Amino acid sequence: MSSASPVSQETERSTRRLALGDAERRHISAALADTDALLATAYPGDDGSRQPIHTVYIPADTFEPDLALNWGRTALAAADAQGGLEAVATGLSLAEPAALAGLVERKLGVEPIEDLRLDFEDGFGSRPDEEEDAHALAAGQKVSLAVQAGTAPPFIGIRFKCFEEATRERGLRTLDLFVSSLLEHGELPAGLILTLPKVSTVAQVQAMDYACGRLEEVHGLPRGRLRFEVQMETPQLILAADGTVPVAQLLHAAPGRISALHYGTYDYSASLEISAAHQSMEHPAADYAKEVMQVAVAGTGVRISDGSTNVLPIGSPENIASAWALHSRLVARSLAAGYYQGWDLHAAQLVTRYLATYDFYRSGFSAAALRLKNYVHKIESTILDEPATARALARFIHRGLVCGAVTESEVSDQAGISVADLTTLAHPKVSTEKRNQK
Repeated sequence: MSSASPVSQETERSTRRLALGDAERRHISAALADTDALLATAYPGDDGSRQPIHTVYIPADTFEPDLALNWGRTALAAADAQGGLEAVATGLSLAEPAALAGLVERKLGVEPIEDLRLDFEDGFGSRPDEEEDAHALAAGQKVSLAVQAGTAPPFIGIRFKCFEEATRERGLRTLDLFVSSLLEHGELPAGLILTLPKVSTVAQVQAMDYACGRLEEVHGLPRGRLRFEVQMETPQLILAADGTVPVAQLLHAAPGRISALHYGTYDYSASLEISAAHQSMEHPAADYAKEVMQVAVAGTGVRISDGSTNVLPIGSPENIASAWALHSRLVARSLAAGYYQGWDLHAAQLVTRYLATYDFYRSGFSAAALRLKNYVHKIESTILDEPATARALARFIHRGLVCGAVTESEVSDQAGISVADLTTLAHPKVSTEKRNQK
């Protein structure tokens, strides 16, 4: 009489039926070794770190350590002149205007700018070398002072001139001086970001990778400490002369270096001969380029950012209201398309950046929280969510929490989970790696 359990007997019978044995499985695994390595290294997924909801661009020589707080005060003053944040939200037909007003007022008082770029490119222009040298050194010192004083945004850095022949040496010199000045006055900011504009070839990205590596060697920095964004402003990145798609290739040409791809609305539009009156973040040509970017970064961990509108909320009350309506709509449009970051060029744009962003997350929060709660606690519902969908729900809520659109108590009350559990659901791979490191 056999002492084997019914389960083990069934396993033995199943094994005898298998046509693909150990040799066949080893053959398949060997054939797919390169694929396994590619997926593990080139497509590691999101690292779970914070992504700012916007990047503010200012001429480099206008930066002062208290600039961010001053922009917050200016934004609140602009809203007050139009009846206050609640009135502005109501005029934009946003839901929960009172709740939005309270949350945005707090944000503008505490952290009005999430990401700031001191611009040595278009916003700075062409100036004598001595003048740009002085401002590059001063920028490093002032950024260091802001970090030490606690007034710097969480993410901060510079945009230097591009690597085309006419401006290459100037751009490299400004980058070099800025990094050196930062280190002379303290440590590098944790959220340091460097921006490489007007990229047209993979070789320019490789050159930036080399420059970063040399700077790290000279200054004794860990390999990979310096990362940079690539500004997608030329059609040559979407379609090269040989028919390839360089924007996808460049992501893998500097492993671990590239933090984001940023769409440049006006340079890209102008390069396609789109007339000035029709250059826009929502032009079909812009949507096509951004969709290619979005597909290229999927799974790589590289983030994407939309561009800006140059219609500023200044002048008459009517002009301000019209510009805010446009900006609010464009912000919401980008968010719905999966572009969770954009550019802002004026302090008054912070009003609609936060109102529209917070409205996006709050409007979808209750439904997302309920679905996540049902999934986590295995509550029967009319929607059967899979793990991938649950992860998307968690990431949506997590983004809203990080930027200040929803609160920890709201997450706990409506989703029925802790912030720690939410983070684990949103980024399970990252959470597992952290546990394994302990």
